[in-house]
Amino acid sequence: MLDLDVDAAALTAALVDVESVSGNEARLADLVEAALRAYPNLTIERDGNVVVARTELGRDERVVLAGHLDTVPTADNVPSRWDGDLLYGCGTSDMKSGVAVMLRVAHLVGRGELDPRVDLTWILYDCEEVEASRNGLARLARTRPEALAADLAIVLEGTDGDIEGGCQGTLRVAVRLVGVRAHSARSWLGTNAIHLAAPVLARLASYQPRVVDVDGLTYHEGLNAVGISGGIAGNVIPDECVVTVNYRFAPDRSEEDALAHVRDVFPDFDVELTDTSPGARPGLDQPVAAEFVAAVGGVPRAKLGWTDVARFGPLGIPAVNFGPGDPNLAHKPEENVARQKVLDGEAALVRFLS
Repeated sequence: MLDLDVDAAALTAALVDVESVSGNEARLADLVEAALRAYPNLTIERDGNVVVARTELGRDERVVLAGHLDTVPTADNVPSRWDGDLLYGCGTSDMKSGVAVMLRVAHLVGRGELDPRVDLTWILYDCEEVEASRNGLARLARTRPEALAADLAIVLEGTDGDIEGGCQGTLRVAVRLVGVRAHSARSWLGTNAIHLAAPVLARLASYQPRVVDVDGLTYHEGLNAVGISGGIAGNVIPDECVVTVNYRFAPDRSEEDALAHVRDVFPDFDVELTDTSPGARPGLDQPVAAEFVAAVGGVPRAKLGWTDVARFGPLGIPAVNFGPGDPNLAHKPEENVARQKVLDGEAALVRFLS
């Protein structure tokens, strides 16, 4: 059994010691479910290896606390170990320290030591570190979006104890150039598709990305070539070249708007969408989000990247990232988290909910 009565740092160590590489979360999900079922004032549901807990206190507002149970493959860093005030182990930063904070809040509510001023939903899910088609939170958003319903979502991804609001959207397109194949000794009989990519690259090199304010946070967009392919042999003029372009867009744009913008940049080229994910607005202008910022302190910043807060954006739910882990240590063999960061994370959530 998981002992949720220990402090959040000790609980992080206990969670790390249960190996849960993506696809192997069942044992940890079982332990989490069993621990939460000990509290009769929480309603518990299980969906695969997703555990959902809820309070039904009749409050006017609801807040979701979400965190993933899985980790990347271990690197001889399970079980955990302490070195002074640093806890080392796979998932310490990403994101079992955040999960520990979530579970500690559930314990305090379950024991009646914390009477939250909002209703709460805890979502602990699987397969965040692998392809999106396996992501447990994404599955829940598709099949049971009502389970995610809230006035604010807090995803306990590592932010080193700061608030990172919302996230950028991201899409990738293939810009396809078509030439005419020929022998390279008689190149004038063909059209070199790789050479046709020159204006595409020039357009990207001169592109001026937007810097835009969304709900008080500044998002920097980017449109960049991230891959180029073409050619089949050293003596053949290539008849096809593909430039892969990634657009990171601010959350004031929808996926459809973002794609339309990319097509506007390349109106005279064949542009094929290959991958897309929405952004998420931070919603810091909403009262409950502003109260969370006040409880945590510091200055929120925009999330310049993509996280699972984007699962809430299409549902119209403001979402922020907030967790004790240092994202710069995620996935490293020396991954660690500071004891005080974990304790401070729990204290900030308790202040917000009190």
